[in-house]
Amino acid sequence: MAAFDFASLSPDVIIDGLESVGFVVDSGLLPLNSFENRVYQFHDDNLVKYVTKFYRPQRWQLQQIEEEHDFSFELAEQELPIVAPLKIAGESLFEHQGYRFAVFPCRGGRIFEVDNLEQLEWMGRFIGRIHAVSATNSFNYRPAFTTQELLYQAKNIIKDSQFVPAHLQVPFFTILEQVIALASEQYKAIDSIKQIRLHGDCHAGNILWRDEGPHFVDLDDCRTGPAVQDLWMMLSGDRQQQLLQLDTLLMGYEEFHSFENKELQLIEALRTMRVVNYMAWLCKRWQDPAFPRNFPWFNTEKYWEQQILMLKEQFSALQQPALSLQNF
Repeated sequence: MAAFDFASLSPDVIIDGLESVGFVVDSGLLPLNSFENRVYQFHDDNLVKYVTKFYRPQRWQLQQIEEEHDFSFELAEQELPIVAPLKIAGESLFEHQGYRFAVFPCRGGRIFEVDNLEQLEWMGRFIGRIHAVSATNSFNYRPAFTTQELLYQAKNIIKDSQFVPAHLQVPFFTILEQVIALASEQYKAIDSIKQIRLHGDCHAGNILWRDEGPHFVDLDDCRTGPAVQDLWMMLSGDRQQQLLQLDTLLMGYEEFHSFENKELQLIEALRTMRVVNYMAWLCKRWQDPAFPRNFPWFNTEKYWEQQILMLKEQFSALQQPALSLQNF
């Protein structure tokens, strides 16, 4: 298997891989904004644009990537605007010199406007349609949103990295453990909530908008979890603004799929899982040369001081009443 940090993934290797499945690359490789994988736009000798994704080695098992592709095809077959990988001779996942890769049609678009209520209602309908399909089956290999992985294992990754400066370790890990304990306790409510297949990383940066509406270009982070995971990252601003946004999202969502209001009590626990796992992700990936280049603010004393403040704010947020539309 190729090196974990893409050290041997040269342009020649990428082009050779594409040519091995029948593409004639007639342009340079334009790198797109992706750090977990390596993603490039190119066009062939007919000037047709494509996007290729080379998966980070050792991140997903073969069955997990295949399940991601199958989920894409299932949604696309229901005429949902998901950009699914291309099938070549019946296959969508290929391997070249230890790297697994896929090729997608190129679909552009503009950034989704999180403060645009008309677009939010449209997104609600879009996600409701996705969940109506995803709830009819389940993943066998993709992981679920769990506190064990996204909080406790993440904490151990941060600790083992030894990146936290010695004089900040006590305040940092003290508040981190308090936040993890409270979020884990709140996330126990998941036991009474139906879990379904999700996009998993549904924020504005993963949504492209065209005149005909939104579309997703990738399902790389799809997991099993509560439906609210695909909704809460589109909320912003103060509590009243979030309630208005949530009401708008659910107005569209419930045209296609029912939503359990008790899921709203999971939002801050899910937010905690995201921010703690993000710190761990940066620690875990720091050996990849792309990360010091693109995240120069990470692993500085100021960064860890800011994380202590952020965790204190999150601890406070976890103690606030959950969002509720009952009195809105």
